[in-house]
Amino acid sequence: MPRPLPADRLELLDTPETGLNAIEAERRLSRFGSNQIVEASAGTWVDVLKSSITDPMLWFLLVSSILFAWIGDLAEAVILLVALLPLLAMDAWLHRRTQASTAGLKSRLAATALVRRDGRVVSLGATELVPGDRVLLSAGEPVPADGLLARGEGIQVDESLLTGESYPLRKTALATDTLPGQSPEEANWVQAGTRVLAGSGEMLVVHTGAETSYGEIVRSATRGRGERTPLQQAVAALVRTLIVAALAFCVVLAWVRLEQGHGLVDALLSAVTLAIAALPEEFPVVLTFFLGVGIYRLARRKALVRRAVVVENIGRVSTICTDKTGTLTEGRLELTHRLPASPQGETALLQAAALASRVEGGDPMDVALLATRPPMDPTLVRRTTFPFTEERRCEIGCWENSAGHLVAAMKGAPETVFTRCDFTAAELERWHRETDQLARAGQKVVAVAERWDASAALLGPEPTRGFTFLGLLAFGDPLRTGVAEAIGQCREAGLRVIMVTGDHRETAMAIARQLGIGGDSPRVLSGEELEAALDRTVDHDPAADVIARATPMQKLALVQRLRALGQVVAVTGDGVNDVPALQAADIGIAMGQRGTRSAREVASIVLLDDNFRSLVQAIGEGRQLFANLQRSFQYLLMIHIPLVMTAAAIPLAGHPLLYLPLHIVWLELIIHPTALLAFQARQSTRPLMAGYRPPGNRFFDRREWLVILGSGLLLTGVVIAGVANGLHSGQGIEHARSIALVVLTFASALTAAVLSGLTDRLARGLVLATIASAIALVQVPALADLFHLQPLHWDDWLIAVSGALAAAAIPAVYEWWRQRHPAESSQPISEA
Repeated sequence: MPRPLPADRLELLDTPETGLNAIEAERRLSRFGSNQIVEASAGTWVDVLKSSITDPMLWFLLVSSILFAWIGDLAEAVILLVALLPLLAMDAWLHRRTQASTAGLKSRLAATALVRRDGRVVSLGATELVPGDRVLLSAGEPVPADGLLARGEGIQVDESLLTGESYPLRKTALATDTLPGQSPEEANWVQAGTRVLAGSGEMLVVHTGAETSYGEIVRSATRGRGERTPLQQAVAALVRTLIVAALAFCVVLAWVRLEQGHGLVDALLSAVTLAIAALPEEFPVVLTFFLGVGIYRLARRKALVRRAVVVENIGRVSTICTDKTGTLTEGRLELTHRLPASPQGETALLQAAALASRVEGGDPMDVALLATRPPMDPTLVRRTTFPFTEERRCEIGCWENSAGHLVAAMKGAPETVFTRCDFTAAELERWHRETDQLARAGQKVVAVAERWDASAALLGPEPTRGFTFLGLLAFGDPLRTGVAEAIGQCREAGLRVIMVTGDHRETAMAIARQLGIGGDSPRVLSGEELEAALDRTVDHDPAADVIARATPMQKLALVQRLRALGQVVAVTGDGVNDVPALQAADIGIAMGQRGTRSAREVASIVLLDDNFRSLVQAIGEGRQLFANLQRSFQYLLMIHIPLVMTAAAIPLAGHPLLYLPLHIVWLELIIHPTALLAFQARQSTRPLMAGYRPPGNRFFDRREWLVILGSGLLLTGVVIAGVANGLHSGQGIEHARSIALVVLTFASALTAAVLSGLTDRLARGLVLATIASAIALVQVPALADLFHLQPLHWDDWLIAVSGALAAAAIPAVYEWWRQRHPAESSQPISEA
């Protein structure tokens, strides 16, 4: 949504028809900076170098190469240095993937613009625009900055990137010669990041660079990626612990090798090889990568992430407190019922309702009433207004006609208006009955009354008595397409939805029934009843599906109570009055179309299309992302456990090194990309993954740890048995090494296939490449010699592949059981 026109920009928009002169343009460029909406990132190679220089594998290869060069094995040293190339290439490719979403934003921006300068139309780079510039717009061209349409003919704009609105929006020119007295409306604004679909015109630039709406979105996404989440901190702590343990173990291994008489170089190589096998550098890399992927995927779901922690928390959400208008419904009111108090009073009813409405407020109800108003007395002049507030719950407009008579027109909540009118008991009962009947049908009901007075009494304090009741008006707000299905998905997945609205109790209940909130009999509390329920006890769940006639403070109290009870709460809001609840929630979700700037600034997510269905899809995406991240970590542990244990056990037993640096490079080139890329695309057949267990700061429960340890230890046993058989049969360390590497590579491929489900081409390609690399490096004699391996016989292959299959069968059986028992597998059993 465009921001209000700042007062300090009015003087800048007083630009002559000929445009700015060069001196003034330069002065404003110095003052406001260039129109750099998306900041230029550092060079790709610089970024890759910064990322790669912290990779332990880089230093492992360099140290190992130096050691081999020291002992005179130049061929091995050169091979290790050459192995740096695929690692750096993989880092560059992954860096490009993580930067793709931000880089893609630039494609929607104008590179040049036609501008009036010094009486001429010139083509300038879009970055040179300044506030006050007159820019020519034409069909098919992107808008280069945020500004007001000064002239235009048939202009329609595509704003889908900013608002999620798929239909073209018509824009109208604002008379800039009377700008100080005007309040620009949405139709007067054009914004950077949008594209002119039809028509031509001229805009006055108001905001440039980071001050544009588009720039604000880009900065929000960038800030979000830079934050360290609680889970990142937990993983970092785990990595630090494992590093200390690994280094201590390496020192022990080096000392043992020296004591066994293997020499200093062997001891150093043993320690370095074990260190690189044991160091868990993939864990923080995988976590950071998945969080970046999550930000990009949530944006595709129309959910703009402003803080990276949301990617974790959105999958944990257990309760959604949602507003109604514009989120569950279209936010477009239509006048559907007119019930005048007298048979001839429909015209008076509509006239009074229009007098109690305001054009400048942009309220959907006011828009609907003003569009249907009958002819009015042209001499009426507004004298004062008592606007709608949460406390007043009505709006009063006081007008004066040419005869000096004053009229106070009031519209608002029926229960409020009724108290200010003179009714008999029977009349009051009748109108309450009419109100309830309309509200039960899901209509938004307002009562209308007026008071005439020849004196100036109406211009003083707010009038609260003496009104004449004119009747009821009912409005319908169509439900958004797909919201009922999204509510059903929430109910199936055990995700609680509470509708918090300012509507009448019966209206709220009718909408809840239509959407399926709370089933056939939703539990409805008024805001006052909610307060009373929360006051009764400090640990009481209000157990409501709908809160009607709720104030912002009551919404805040509800959120605070739910969080105190251990719920992870997401809250939607669009106005300044929603800011407290948005701040108090685990995830505050602001509306991108209707939301105020205050709401967007405190929210964790900006929902670009204001649609509840998009929120549910984003929660499903977050849950799936975390499930995929769990599988990636399971894979890493299942392969690293046997790798580390066998890398240590064989040398400690006095045998030669089982894995040389080349073999660690080979395995890392398999493990690293598989953990990052093979599990991203896996999707559940259930939109919200019914039976999903929200994760804590630790990834695995007891069952999952048993699966990981069972598979890892079984694989360790298979490798040790194969190595022992090869050594005892006199075939040498090369034969034993070949068996060990075949077992690990096939186990890596099969485990990745089981956990990823082979749902996309990339996962299938990685699995096939892993198997092919094992066959080629072991069975091709030239490659086997180069890697210090030995081709295997068919019976060796049978034993190695059977062992890998047995280890992969453990997670396969658990996945099969979990798919068939989602509710049981989701129980929060103790975490390890």
